[in-house]
Amino acid sequence: MSQIEVQIKIGGRVFDVACQSGEEQFLLTAARMLDNEADVLVSQIGRMPEGRMLLMAGLMLADKTAGLEDRLRAAEDRIGELNDEIGYLKSKGGAVPAAAPEPERIEVPVEVPVEVPVEVRVEVPVEVMPEGLVEALAELAELAEGIAGDVEEKLAS
Repeated sequence: MSQIEVQIKIGGRVFDVACQSGEEQFLLTAARMLDNEADVLVSQIGRMPEGRMLLMAGLMLADKTAGLEDRLRAAEDRIGELNDEIGYLKSKGGAVPAAAPEPERIEVPVEVPVEVPVEVRVEVPVEVMPEGLVEALAELAELAEGIAGDVEEKLAS
């Protein structure tokens, strides 16, 4: 492949750089990234010698790259863990590897007036119940007891 010369701008300065034919877009993209970092430096510090500006902008890009490499490594580790878990689940026929914790239960007493008092307790896992349901059920239980009392009075008279 033949070499071609491309003009790039970094930190307000123009540079002529040679690259292989067909690689111009890669060079221009890299130059834009370096220029963005140089612009940050120039806006914060002001004009500085060319070598120092290029060095600092390059170090800033290297720092970003190192951070991205760390995140990539962590993501790859997590993918490996998930693949291991998938393999385990497949080998067990889709069984869950660990027993789920016992859900917290709430008991709501409900009295039903009959000849023999009966107390009914309903256990519902807390995760399943919408917010405010316990209070609403307690109000309903009170209302039901009041209605049952009214019915008993009417039947007695």
